[in-house]
Amino acid sequence: MDISSKQVRQLTDGAAYEHSIDWSPDGKEIVFISDPSPNADQFFNYDIFALKVSDNSIRRLTATENAEYHPKWSPDGTMIAFTATKRGLTDRETTMEDTHVWVMNADGSNRHELATLDDRQGPPQWAPDGRSVYFAAQERGNVRLYRQPVSGGKPELVVGERGSVGAFSVARSGAIAYTFSGPRDMAELYLKNGAATKQLTDLNADVLGGKQVADVESFTFISNDNKYEVEAFLVKPLGMTPASKHPLIVNIHGGPHGQNGPAFNFKDQVYAALGWATLHVNYRGSTGYGQAFADAVFGDQDGNEGQDVLYGVSAALRRYLWLDRERMGIEGVSYGGQLTDWLVTQTRMFRAAIPIAGISNLISYNYMTYYNQYEQMEFGQLPHQDDFMNIMWERSALKHVAAVATPVMLMHGENDPDVPIAEAEQYYIALKDVGVETIFVRYPREGHGIRESAHTVDSINRCIAWYEKYFPKTAPENPSAAVPE
Repeated sequence: MDISSKQVRQLTDGAAYEHSIDWSPDGKEIVFISDPSPNADQFFNYDIFALKVSDNSIRRLTATENAEYHPKWSPDGTMIAFTATKRGLTDRETTMEDTHVWVMNADGSNRHELATLDDRQGPPQWAPDGRSVYFAAQERGNVRLYRQPVSGGKPELVVGERGSVGAFSVARSGAIAYTFSGPRDMAELYLKNGAATKQLTDLNADVLGGKQVADVESFTFISNDNKYEVEAFLVKPLGMTPASKHPLIVNIHGGPHGQNGPAFNFKDQVYAALGWATLHVNYRGSTGYGQAFADAVFGDQDGNEGQDVLYGVSAALRRYLWLDRERMGIEGVSYGGQLTDWLVTQTRMFRAAIPIAGISNLISYNYMTYYNQYEQMEFGQLPHQDDFMNIMWERSALKHVAAVATPVMLMHGENDPDVPIAEAEQYYIALKDVGVETIFVRYPREGHGIRESAHTVDSINRCIAWYEKYFPKTAPENPSAAVPE
């Protein structure tokens, strides 16, 4: 659009989804991401293109098997930084492979991986002098900000406090504005200038002022097959005394290629105010622990990663003697909902369960979702090949529903295209057939997860009521249990 005349000119056409634009410093070109291939709906294969604004001519800068994202011109226009994967098959919904930061010359030559960290990296931004690139990286439940010299070498940690860096922007002076959520507050805006850091906003002062915020502790344990050290985060309850016992809610993250960490979690704090602890386990397949750990769930959904969750619960019960093993609940959204569906078929240790937007039947999911390459990526083959259909059914919670005794409250958005609501409908009917106490909460207008404010409040209130209904009314006496300092 010409700003003075307000005249709008379309630069590209066709059916491709073109996005992630960035103007060249001289204003002559726009770099962008697109997948113009005829099978773009089946495979995920973004490449980088540059469009000349004067005549709409397009030059292709990459042609790879993998996916490129977030291209950014260097300040002098001679290079482009971007994130990319290396593997051929990538899924729109979630990818097992960590994205890393890459650079190339503006003509597409000398394409090479820049950052050496073995962790999932976010979109890059150039330093004003063009000598380095900034990016965020997931690390052991945190999201940290790094600066990587273009010439190579080790990345420099810029923001490394416990919590999660969100958006950031680098000024010409080298100052950095960024959002950050730590253990005690939701995201606020900060300014880092040299060694000095200043908080610029306090958006939640009226909401959190005068309220206690629960502490978050991390611990590690060894997996059931002795292959991995797994990390978990425990949000401690408020109101603890030397003799008190407290319920435990196990909240499983989605993905499976995602992570939980110490950053402020609103629902955890609601539970803490009720005197309940919340446990998050970064099971195998989680990001932030290196590529090998993320790969460890390959071909093993509803398998050892579920055992990681259960081993995390056992480890927490051994370490924190004030936890009440008779008052434990389990919940999760998306893949966390899938694991909740699954784990109540494997154990009866939980008094109540709340799967949200979860998959209960891997076979039906594959043929209803628009992420129909998801299982192919996660297992390495299509469902109809070899004996994979039987394996998928064996790893589906629906097949084992007769083993469920835990009361289940299903939640699902009626317009969920990622995990169609039929996944919850099947499980609900099956649980009813088995005779399990179950209810099904359907949220109108919602997609994958619950977003509308009234629905969020409603869902939290329903979760509290569901747990309170099935938890024993009084905790057992345990005067010998000391509260750790």
